[in-house]
Amino acid sequence: MEQRDGRTEPPALGVGMVGYAFMGAAHSQGWRTVGRVFDLPRRPVLAAIAGRDPHAVRAAADRHGWAAAETDWRALVERDDVDLVDICTPGDSHAEIAIAALEAGKHVLCEKPLANSVAEAEAMVRAAEAARARGQVAMVGFNYRRVPALTYARRLIADGRLGALRHVRVTYLQDWLVDPEFPLTWRLQREHAGSGALGDLGAHIVDLAQYLVGEVLVGVSAQMETFVRERPRPDGASAGLTASGGTRRGPVTVDDAAVFTGRFSSGALATFEATRMASGRKNTLRLEINGEFGSLAFDLERLNELSFHDHREPAETAGFRRILVTEPEHPYLEAWWPPGHGLGYEHT
Repeated sequence: MEQRDGRTEPPALGVGMVGYAFMGAAHSQGWRTVGRVFDLPRRPVLAAIAGRDPHAVRAAADRHGWAAAETDWRALVERDDVDLVDICTPGDSHAEIAIAALEAGKHVLCEKPLANSVAEAEAMVRAAEAARARGQVAMVGFNYRRVPALTYARRLIADGRLGALRHVRVTYLQDWLVDPEFPLTWRLQREHAGSGALGDLGAHIVDLAQYLVGEVLVGVSAQMETFVRERPRPDGASAGLTASGGTRRGPVTVDDAAVFTGRFSSGALATFEATRMASGRKNTLRLEINGEFGSLAFDLERLNELSFHDHREPAETAGFRRILVTEPEHPYLEAWWPPGHGLGYEHT
């Protein structure tokens, strides 16, 4: 197809999404925007969205711009106009949907955590490896890799600006479960979520640490705790991280918090903390990486900023300096706004 300026429009990539709540809304925004910002080899088209409630999924389709709505994810996978299946459901359905989509010849984007068990994850990987040989792509939605400041941090580390790495410290702190009367939503039930803060937040920081450092963890030692062991069962539907509770109560079967230490293949030491019980912390993902030549620090709540310290500078002027990561030379920024005009969570 030729556009008005004479250029040939790239072929369509029909996207089908399963799930329409918090992550469904975020992914919808991404699919709507990405082709209008970046020059892509395929043009994303919001073909269909699936959810069990016919009225809710139709409303989500209308709100977010999806052409069609399905009440059975299997029907979405079978659609000829769907080339990629985007999975935004609780973890207990990830393996079944992803494997079926890959076997149907679709590309797959799956939200984290990948699966609720090692066996499910291994089955998904086997299916993805077989699909890759057929030219299909499968990936996990670790969106924080795409924060320009973090991608830039990876570049600085790869370029040797920190030298040999010594310490990696990462925390992910939220507080939406501090109230013991917050309802027992699916994220607090092992049969649906697989785990608590460990899978919900810990998955992000483990991936991010390995992505930035360019190494894998070769050993860990951990502790987990559930501080509130019983909560009111939900009274009606939940939305995102909000819900209302009824009078009946039920057991919390996942962790509220996880802390662990690790060692990277180079010998660098790592510490991690993930909790949904840190009062006053809304979405605080912080990291600091120390090396022989310098250090980097980042806070997601200031996601356009990266702190950098060059330890080789004279002591009288050395120290952490703030880098505003909004220049066109920074990762992804050539497609966005003039310098100094920050991006936000949705852009990741």
